[in-house]
Amino acid sequence: MMSTPPLAPRSTLGGVIAVWIVAAVAGVSIGLFVPSEWRAAWLPLALGGCLILAFAVQLGYGRPHRFIQRVAASVVGALLILGVISLGFGLAAVVPG
Repeated sequence: MMSTPPLAPRSTLGGVIAVWIVAAVAGVSIGLFVPSEWRAAWLPLALGGCLILAFAVQLGYGRPHRFIQRVAASVVGALLILGVISLGFGLAAVVPG
């Protein structure tokens, strides 16, 4: 009896990049819609939302292999993206205009 080979698993890189995109959209949205004195309070909330999203996306894949690494890559990338965006907020506040 011949068995069929298992299908190639989906790439999990798309889930990591999706969290990064959500972080960028959240950061830009905070910059556009939140008053400047409240931005520092909203950016950690966006990062927390990205953490929850990263867990949900990676749990949705149903693959335990390298789960922690994928979640960590998602969250660290989101942290860097939000950090760069907050640096832009800070520079925009310092530059007269």
